[in-house]
Amino acid sequence: MPEFSTVLAFDYGVRKLGVALGNTLLRQAQPLEIIDIENKVRRFERIGSLVSSWQPQRLVVGLPLTQAGAEQLATRQARRFANQLRDRYGLDVMLVDERGSSLEAQQVTRHSPDDAVAAAIILQRYFDSLQN
Repeated sequence: MPEFSTVLAFDYGVRKLGVALGNTLLRQAQPLEIIDIENKVRRFERIGSLVSSWQPQRLVVGLPLTQAGAEQLATRQARRFANQLRDRYGLDVMLVDERGSSLEAQQVTRHSPDDAVAAAIILQRYFDSLQN
C-alpha cells in the first residue's frame, strides 16, 4: 500500500451502515455518514458514490464477534459484505474486530445515531494496528 492512502471503513448492519474516513499519513479516523438504505442495489450505489468521491486504496469492515471472540450470524453477514465490497470495487478489504465499538460510540454520542462514530472507532483500531 502507498505511504499515503485513503481508507473508508464500515460498521455493517443489515439496516444501516456507518461510514468513516481517514488516511494512513495522519492515522486519524473521522465519522463520515450513516447510510440508512435497506435496498441492496441503492445501498451499493451510495457506497459506489463514496468510493468514487474519496478514491480509497483500502476498505475496512468491522467484524462483529461475540464477547468470547466466537463467530455468529452477524460475523458471517459482515464477511459476506466485505467480500461483496472486494468484488465490486477491486480494493483490499481488511476485517477489524469491532467488539465494544458500538458501546464506545454510544458513550461518545450519548445515544444519538452512532453508526458513523462506531465506524470511526473501527477505523482507528485499524490505524492503531499499523506498524510505524
